[in-house]
Amino acid sequence: MTDSSKNPPLLSVQGLVKEFHMRSQRGGRRKRVVQAVTNVSFEVARGETLGLVGESGSGKTTVGRCVLRLIEPTSGTVTFEGRDLAHVDVEEMRNLRRKMQIVFQDPYASLDPKMTVGASIAEPLVVQGVPGNHEEKVVSLLELVGLAADHARRFPHEFSGGQRQRIGVARALALDPALIVLDEPVSALDVSIQAGVVNLFADLQARLGMSYVFIAHDLSVVRHIADRVAVMYLGKIMEIGPAEQVYEHPTHPYTKALLSAVPVPNPRVERQRSRIMLEGDVPSPVNPPSGCRFRTRCWKATELCATVEPVLEMRATGQLSACHHPEA
Repeated sequence: MTDSSKNPPLLSVQGLVKEFHMRSQRGGRRKRVVQAVTNVSFEVARGETLGLVGESGSGKTTVGRCVLRLIEPTSGTVTFEGRDLAHVDVEEMRNLRRKMQIVFQDPYASLDPKMTVGASIAEPLVVQGVPGNHEEKVVSLLELVGLAADHARRFPHEFSGGQRQRIGVARALALDPALIVLDEPVSALDVSIQAGVVNLFADLQARLGMSYVFIAHDLSVVRHIADRVAVMYLGKIMEIGPAEQVYEHPTHPYTKALLSAVPVPNPRVERQRSRIMLEGDVPSPVNPPSGCRFRTRCWKATELCATVEPVLEMRATGQLSACHHPEA
């Protein structure tokens, strides 16, 4: 965790909870409560990248959208630059949105097909009433993300997936944000161009100094850019700590299982590795298991895991994990 006494974090999330209320499947009056995010806490320092990883349905995207107040949290606090976002008025939130941006998963769906690329990138400047020559700003942003100035006159359908994602990044950078939430920004792209987009994020961070919350289900992608990693399962953080420690010395069984599924680019080493196959499906967030939420798929589960919910504890390797029987 960031030492807030010396370096106050840019972003602090404490006890975040998000529940969705849904009607029962048979149309009755009784409502079901989907526990999408439960008691999630983390911090992001200035210039830092936090990787938020886990299987589909783990709550990663919901956390990212709660951070930006694109959806309202049920409870908990989200503090950005020392201000609790739950207690800021509409005008102040509007101003704060200049410093908090998002790059969506689908680079085509996030762009208006009827607007030119230049108009899409300039739209945040227009909405926020930023004075100055927007055309010059658009050209500089396009060049910053590796595109040409004449691309501003084209439409989204004229570009490849990787180019469209670069356009989305340029739009997110238009207001010089301090924090960008990257919501699975390369999962919809071909493997051959994923590396180029990830390298772009790393290069922009080195040049501009912004912070990232990098949401992904592919641990191999996050490894190349994250300073710290938080592993989520069924709405809760299972393990969080420095990326090197989490990858080299995972202490939670779920983290170990995820890492075992990541291929190693060495055929000899890959043949000697054994993959951990998790049995069963992810439980429903409507009725999560008692105690540890991972226990129904964990090979180390005991009666203690079913009755007592584990809390995040510091391990000797330097990360926090929530497990009664952590890996050595």
